[in-house]
Amino acid sequence: MGKIVVAVGSTRRPKLNAVWEALTVFGPLLDPNAQFDVVGVEVESGVRHTPLRRNELMAGARRRAEAVARLARERQETSWCYFVGLEGGLDVVEEQGRRLVFLENWACVLNTSGRCAYGQSGAILLPEPLAVHVVDEGVELADAIDAFARQQGVRDAQGAWGVLTANLITRQDAFRTAVINAFAPFYNPAAYSTDSGAATG
Repeated sequence: MGKIVVAVGSTRRPKLNAVWEALTVFGPLLDPNAQFDVVGVEVESGVRHTPLRRNELMAGARRRAEAVARLARERQETSWCYFVGLEGGLDVVEEQGRRLVFLENWACVLNTSGRCAYGQSGAILLPEPLAVHVVDEGVELADAIDAFARQQGVRDAQGAWGVLTANLITRQDAFRTAVINAFAPFYNPAAYSTDSGAATG
């Protein structure tokens, strides 16, 4: 029985737990005979603490995944099979003359061959006072959500997702969904083959 290590570009518990939870869902499809492990390493995203555009979120997730892949090569970590970057932040859009600010979580997955795939959590609208605090006043989302919720350490607990959904969806849940979606080309390759007509990652 082989061992597959998924290396994540973060040491934050909600992110690592999200990857573990996702693996329990799709791991048997990825390799029914493998044992899985998750390791976290701290890397830089190369983007703002609170990204404000979808392409910035995707870039941050990819840069984290690429940084982990480089680290694996440097350390000769041959058991590290997948490299995951996770990035949360905002996407600011204009709709019928008004500004809407959405919270989104993104995942980027690289394998040892360099294949890349993305997944997203879905999105939830930020209340306008919170959006103003972050987008207009430049306050980091982690600090703004603490003030908004009148709590400390929200980022490492339920996250902004939990605050906004009354804990129906937590930060960990959102990242879990993003990871499941990002891994789809790897655990369901038939859907992404050229024969199926679907785009490859």
